[in-house]
Amino acid sequence: MSRRILVTSALPYANGALHIGHMLEYIQTDIWVRYQRLMGNDCQWVWADDAHGTPIMLKAEAEGVTPEELIARVKTEHERDIAGFLLSPDNFHTTHSDENREMATLIYKRLEEAGHIIKRTIKQLYDSEKQMFLPDRYVKGICPNCGTADQYGDNCENCSATYDATALKEPISQVSGTTPELRDSEQYFFALSTFGDMLKEWTDSGSLQPEVANKLKEWLESGLQDWDISRNAPYFGFEIPDAPGKYFYVWLDAPIAYIASHKHLCQRTGEDWEVSWKPDSDVEVYHFIGKDIINFHCLFWPAMLEGANFRKPTGVFAHGFLTIDNLKMSKSRGTSITIETWLKHLKPEYLRYYYASKLSGSVVDLNMNFDDFITRVNADLVGKVVNIASRCAGFISKKFDGKLAAEYPEHLQNDYTQFTSAQQMIMQYYEQREYGKAMREIMLLAEHANTYINDAEPWVKIKDENALTEVQQICTVGLNYFRIIVTYLSPVLPELARQTEEFLNTSLSLASLETPLCDHPINKFKPMMTRVESSQIEKILEETKGSSEQTNAQAIANANSSVEAIKPEIEIDDFNKVDLRVAIITDAQKVDGADKLVQLTLDIGIETRTVFAGIKAAYTPESLIGRRTVMVANLKPRKMRFGVSSGMVLAAGPGGSDIFILTPDDGAEPGMRVK
Repeated sequence: MSRRILVTSALPYANGALHIGHMLEYIQTDIWVRYQRLMGNDCQWVWADDAHGTPIMLKAEAEGVTPEELIARVKTEHERDIAGFLLSPDNFHTTHSDENREMATLIYKRLEEAGHIIKRTIKQLYDSEKQMFLPDRYVKGICPNCGTADQYGDNCENCSATYDATALKEPISQVSGTTPELRDSEQYFFALSTFGDMLKEWTDSGSLQPEVANKLKEWLESGLQDWDISRNAPYFGFEIPDAPGKYFYVWLDAPIAYIASHKHLCQRTGEDWEVSWKPDSDVEVYHFIGKDIINFHCLFWPAMLEGANFRKPTGVFAHGFLTIDNLKMSKSRGTSITIETWLKHLKPEYLRYYYASKLSGSVVDLNMNFDDFITRVNADLVGKVVNIASRCAGFISKKFDGKLAAEYPEHLQNDYTQFTSAQQMIMQYYEQREYGKAMREIMLLAEHANTYINDAEPWVKIKDENALTEVQQICTVGLNYFRIIVTYLSPVLPELARQTEEFLNTSLSLASLETPLCDHPINKFKPMMTRVESSQIEKILEETKGSSEQTNAQAIANANSSVEAIKPEIEIDDFNKVDLRVAIITDAQKVDGADKLVQLTLDIGIETRTVFAGIKAAYTPESLIGRRTVMVANLKPRKMRFGVSSGMVLAAGPGGSDIFILTPDDGAEPGMRVK
């Protein structure tokens, strides 16, 4: 009896291109889904773009388009890349859909009726310059748990702690670069704290990987906090019913899109979506996610489902991050490679196989080394697997009219059985997501097949007219080995499987492997894979790095105009009010506890000033002493956490380490006005 399985992947955010880091999870999912289908199970994969939130709204504003136009364009690009990498979702939808609005409203209403929604007035960070409350992802600061700098306002990438943005140390608005202030705001909370006992039982039920369950146990033992599920306008998303100006937080409706995408699929297939999501459903539901969103999928999401009377997932499979040479992907190093760039130069199956050869069922990072990538793909796929077919096919086509031997050699029946009996172990590895182990077993079979052909030497025997029947049998055995191997590889290499079916003039299935393919016509062999050359990798890296440099140059040219709209026009008299003075930096000091600030002492001729400047990433304090710069001398003093800043140093650049203070000629005297 076949299993009924529903699979999801984490939603890509609809404001940018997919890259090879995304593909780690999506390939992992696709392999598992294709394996289930190969086993004869009824397995559906539903998926969507994550299309809500402030980043979408602000990017659309910067591009001069509506959020709807932005997410529609990105969805088209994502669908192109999904097809290009041979991914096989049954439905790819969007969180900005009627189905998701209906499901989010339904779940919210059920939670509200059950008493799980609470209204509270809380303190929130407010950007007075942009006149908006700041969403979590638009505030950065120092993690209150581990002290790591440059962390977002909802969770820490270093220690995985979750917290409220107001708990951040030294918060900085990512919209305006200013220090936000605290203001009162009424918000809606999901009473997560009431689900502690249920979550302790569920997280210990075997639905999660042991390392994930252990991590969640730490959070559960420290006590759960109620979850703020509302955001203030302006916000791109779904407005909360009966709460004007309040919107569902993007992380509330994002996982609900799993159900919504499935509902959208069922509208096409005629199935009843509710059957899969009832508490007593016999359908298995699995989520593939990255380790950075464990808390949302293993605490918030199952509690929401429980509170709204829906079933919880059968399992959640978390994976680690992709690193390149043990470093995070970087555009400047040319390693943040988009799918579009990859597919210009290399087949998707090369990366699919490389990931599969290194993936396991545990939550560990996967490191990609391009030298290792080239060696592994060339040795395994070209040198071992495809080589079997290329060595045997020519003889069958030229000498035997493209027909396999009438009978399989009796003395090799046991060998054939050994190949087919490997199915159980390999399929078990697929089930456990131990793809690396599965690939190793398959490559052992490929090595065995090549050893057989080497020892049999059909290229020698073909010269002997009395040995032609034996040559036909040798090549028939070799091509049957190839057929078995490619069938086992088909979840990883679907295009190679399609080419093999065309070449062997048959369908690949596990059931068909029980009997060798004999007395059967095949088609002429066509090259299936070619060696990967280092020049192809170099082109990919150069193109990626070039794209990054072009983006940085554009950012400098735009002087950050892509971030926010030009402010209202001013008169020349307004500009003349700004008093710009030459200053000499007589002292520069680090600011304890500040991530970006340097404390400058400035001599402007008539007096000295203390100014705090956010240039720490670009300059060491020692390198600034004695330099001339330009400051706004008549800026109203501003009280900061570290002291009073009496002015502003002028600088330009895209930010971070690429920012440059204005430096007048050495002849400019301190206090001289700049016009």
